[in-house]
Amino acid sequence: MDPEEGDVRNEWPLLLWTSVAVMVPVLLTLWCSAQRSKWKSHRKEFFRQSKHGWHYTDLFSKPTYCCVCSQHILHGAFCDCCGVCADEQCLRRADHSLACKEIMAPCSPDGSMEHRWVRGNVPLASYCAVCKQQCGTQPKLCDLRCVWCQTTVHDDCIDALADHLCNLGEFHHLIIPPHYLYHVNKLRRRHPEEYAKVFDLSRLTPSKALQLCTLLPPGSVRVLVCGGDGTVGWVLDAIDSMKLKGQDPFIPRVTILPLGTGNDLSNTLGWGAGYAGEIPVEQVLRNVLEAEVVRMDRWKVQVASKGAYFRKPKVLSMNNYFSVGPDALMALSFHTHREKTPSFFSSRIINKAVYFLYGTKDCLVQECKDLDKRIELELDGERLDLPSLEGIIVCNISYWGGGCRLWEGMGDEPCPPTRLDDGLLEVMGVFGSFHCAQIQVKLANPVRLGQAHTVRLLLKSSKMPMQVDGEPWAQGPCTITITHKTQALMLYHSAEQTDDDDGSSASETESATKEVESH
Repeated sequence: MDPEEGDVRNEWPLLLWTSVAVMVPVLLTLWCSAQRSKWKSHRKEFFRQSKHGWHYTDLFSKPTYCCVCSQHILHGAFCDCCGVCADEQCLRRADHSLACKEIMAPCSPDGSMEHRWVRGNVPLASYCAVCKQQCGTQPKLCDLRCVWCQTTVHDDCIDALADHLCNLGEFHHLIIPPHYLYHVNKLRRRHPEEYAKVFDLSRLTPSKALQLCTLLPPGSVRVLVCGGDGTVGWVLDAIDSMKLKGQDPFIPRVTILPLGTGNDLSNTLGWGAGYAGEIPVEQVLRNVLEAEVVRMDRWKVQVASKGAYFRKPKVLSMNNYFSVGPDALMALSFHTHREKTPSFFSSRIINKAVYFLYGTKDCLVQECKDLDKRIELELDGERLDLPSLEGIIVCNISYWGGGCRLWEGMGDEPCPPTRLDDGLLEVMGVFGSFHCAQIQVKLANPVRLGQAHTVRLLLKSSKMPMQVDGEPWAQGPCTITITHKTQALMLYHSAEQTDDDDGSSASETESATKEVESH
């Protein structure tokens, strides 16, 4: 036999085993991935049909025990409504055997409400209502927590608890008692399941959830919006739809927990430039209870494209600001890239860094130069002669650009005060991205063009980047008209003044509060 032919035959087993050694792990990985994807799909459908508000997590942030098997779990699901936790194997058993707290249920004949206990996984640094010693210190599923009033008690102390009736705890003013919804639902003959589960805004619009306000006493509802300025606008648009239905007495007061990038509206209302968990949730709720009611103007932005005579103008709602020029260009570039790779833009710091890079690029390119030759501006019907600008910004609130008080600039020049409820817009011009950056660090003033009840811009030629409250687009020749739309009832937190505030926001809020009270 030829030696070379023998070598080839000897190599075949090696090649075969090498192929098997490579392919088996690959196929096993693909199979596991497919099974995992299938499980995720089943889990999503299971969560959708469950009465619990299940959320899956790959790693619990603190020692957690399964409420079914009592074993320590690293990953599994928890109900954000009642606090029940379960591992993957016990999830279906937990869903069937451990009922979630009832949002709508009858009370006892004497009108009282008993505690609704859940065992184990009590909050850190919680204390027993009987012996006053710390709860949850043992490495096992132990101790009890009331899902309504948050009272905690040791397993051994539960029989000695003096009061078995629940008073809904410190935040009873922010909680809708289940017997109230049950009673009102019965009086109005609504479907029992209509308000029997927590609303999930990832599945329905705020308009549906806000209809709950009509079941409550007029003027009693406060809504906490956890998100950025865009999310706040989404909720305020839903509140406007309530006004169209004649539900004005039931309109809620809106407050903000700032989780967005810019958070200028939140800053204006005293809730800060961003929230990263530095304040306990309990303190946030206390601040909501103590906040003052103010009125805030909302505006209608009507965009009529040139030549589109038979199409309805584009209509947008504005709470913060409208702009055309470099800051709108940065927002448009940011928005375009975020649409392509949303996972990259998951951090507030990264988002601001990307904005900075786009601003630096525009300083060199100057894509919006000669704006004054392409745009005509009218304030309350009076046309203005514009200087050599690259951008125009129309503000309703005092903050802009992620924490800059634009209208005031460096504060070295006298200017009329800004108010949330005066029906006036502040109109300013900027000379470019570098000028915007100078204004933000208090090295320059904006070009104050004036205040007006109605603002009209005519874009005569070419395309320009525009934005309304951070929602950008590229716009061709058009006429833009900004007029007053309505007023929203917002909550102002006066204790969160920033270092550079001069008290103007507080004074304007005080006068607005008196006006609301007079109504």
